[in-house]
Amino acid sequence: MTEINFEHLKGKNCVITGGGGILGASMAEALAAVGINLAILDINPEAAHSLAIRITEKFKVKALGIAANVLDKKSLQEAKKLVNQEFGSIDFLINGAGGNSPKATTKAEEIVPDMEGLWENTFYGLEMEGFRQVFDLNFIGTLLPTMVFTTDMIEAGKGGVINISSMNAFRPLTKIPAYSAAKSAINNFTQWLSVHLGKTGIRVNAIAPGFFLTNQNRFLLTDESTGELTPRGNKIIASTPMGKFGNPEDISGTLLFLLSDLSEFITGIVVPVDGGYSAYGGV
Repeated sequence: MTEINFEHLKGKNCVITGGGGILGASMAEALAAVGINLAILDINPEAAHSLAIRITEKFKVKALGIAANVLDKKSLQEAKKLVNQEFGSIDFLINGAGGNSPKATTKAEEIVPDMEGLWENTFYGLEMEGFRQVFDLNFIGTLLPTMVFTTDMIEAGKGGVINISSMNAFRPLTKIPAYSAAKSAINNFTQWLSVHLGKTGIRVNAIAPGFFLTNQNRFLLTDESTGELTPRGNKIIASTPMGKFGNPEDISGTLLFLLSDLSEFITGIVVPVDGGYSAYGGV
């Protein structure tokens, strides 16, 4: 039986995309706390580098900040070369890059009969540029890093991939069709890839966070001028049995469990970390 601790993760090498964001940084610190070396990839090089320095100083593990674009395969391949040079073989991949944008968000929650002349506030007013930007960032930005960073795991005959899904994949929210569609695609891809890699020793799972305040959704959930919750933010809290937003650290336990040998017979699942949101029917 596997020992009930994470000692066996010490010294492993992990790539995390979107590591400079709020959730990404929290996941990176959780991994470093158990001795995992980290390659932190982010479109923002300053965020990646500063986090790497902080993690190295705090946890005494190897940490490297790398500027990379999850939508550019060549950029990812260059990042992999650097990781291999500095760390050696890659053991784990966390696909943390993602997010939403006002450009892919409708102003109206739904169409009502008296909305004539305001179609630009609905689904029909969305520009494809914004829709593609959000869909690609979340889904293609998971697909391409997986193609690039799991090849070492194939050779080793062991490894772990964690994709970041969302509650939107199960119960799509109003206003954000691109984000909801992309996260649903990530769920399907997680299951598909877990079967495709089932006999290679690589396990593929996903975490579906509930509602956490991040840089990507703050504009929807809080009023910029007052800091108070918007009507949408209040709806979410009312639909979350625990009555609060999640803290970034709330993902840590699930993340470490899914990467560890404690879950060595688990692949192809999506774990909600949502304060009960997915269990609540509204009454």
